Amino acid sequence: MNTIYLDNAATSFPKPAGVSDSMKRYMDCIGATINRSVYGSAQDAGLVTLQLRQRLGRLFSFSGPPTHVILTPGATAGLNMILAGFLRPGDHCIVSSMEHNAVMRPLLRMEGVEVDRIPCDSEGLVQVDALPGLFRKNTRLVILAHGSNVCGTVQDAQAIGDICARHGIPFALDAAQTAGHFPIDFQRFGLSAMAVPGHKGLLGPSGIGALVLREDFAGLLTPLLAGGTGSASDSEYLPPYLPDRFESGTPNVPGIYGFEAAVRFVEEQGVDALRAHEMELCSRFLDGLADLPGLRLCGTRDLRRRVGVISVDFLHLDNAEAAFRLETEFGILTRCGLHCAPSAHKTLGSFPQGTVRFSLGFHNSKEDVDAALAALRALSGV
Repeated sequence: MNTIYLDNAATSFPKPAGVSDSMKRYMDCIGATINRSVYGSAQDAGLVTLQLRQRLGRLFSFSGPPTHVILTPGATAGLNMILAGFLRPGDHCIVSSMEHNAVMRPLLRMEGVEVDRIPCDSEGLVQVDALPGLFRKNTRLVILAHGSNVCGTVQDAQAIGDICARHGIPFALDAAQTAGHFPIDFQRFGLSAMAVPGHKGLLGPSGIGALVLREDFAGLLTPLLAGGTGSASDSEYLPPYLPDRFESGTPNVPGIYGFEAAVRFVEEQGVDALRAHEMELCSRFLDGLADLPGLRLCGTRDLRRRVGVISVDFLHLDNAEAAFRLETEFGILTRCGLHCAPSAHKTLGSFPQGTVRFSLGFHNSKEDVDAALAALRALSGV
């Protein structure tokens, strides 16, 4: 039985052909790390790394220097760098009720940091007008998920950024579900920081991501790690300049090569074109769901405010059994459960049972969507 991969919100698959080719070229022919040596292969690695930073800056309309595109092990690491590097006891931080545990777990374990949640409606959209009422004298940061990994709802980052700017409060974005899927304008959104993974909508390998930092905000962050950087080796203290200050230790250079090839593919295709394809499939999926009884859609139907992450709650069938049967009987690969986002499920009314999540990618087709709908029709008894 052939399988249809609809779990791209977890990780994209398959990758563009050039990704594994680039990683193999590094491992077979290059082998050198960056910032350590000056021989030819090390220069190759350094150039690819610079090109990756530049590509990411262009992709996100970031006007700062490429040195402020910090390479990380992934979005979770980047979010921890923001939270642990910036907040201190006595500070107040605002999130939404739709956050992933990559924000909530590091935040809630920080002693002395107070947290408030902007309420969201039943479709997962932030009630933007409620934000100013949550500000206090000690409010230091607003951080939220741009797109929901549960239901695909996308927040109005520009409206939230405008409010934060008027009150002089830094605004950080978890763009794990929107990078590569939705146009992101770092400057227009008024961002101080943004964390992205390489392996989701940017179509790269796992274990690599980026943290984009506005120059003034970068100066306020304490590095999460300290160690060798290949620079300022005459000192036992971290260098003050970026990206070295935030990139201690030997980097994931095979991941950098794969990530650079992936972002090059996204640039060449264009985020707008990739999004148009995914939204065509999403619209087809949502239209098909409208005729199926026994299923509840979580999230918005408004294509302008979503990405291709679609969650359904089976009303008369255990969601875990539904996901199991989707794979074993129909070859449809999904993700069932609470998706590391219990607060989001509580907001959407799908806690504790969770949902079955279908997430679309650039490689999916109309035939994939139709097959998934046919499987859902069979499970719902229509």
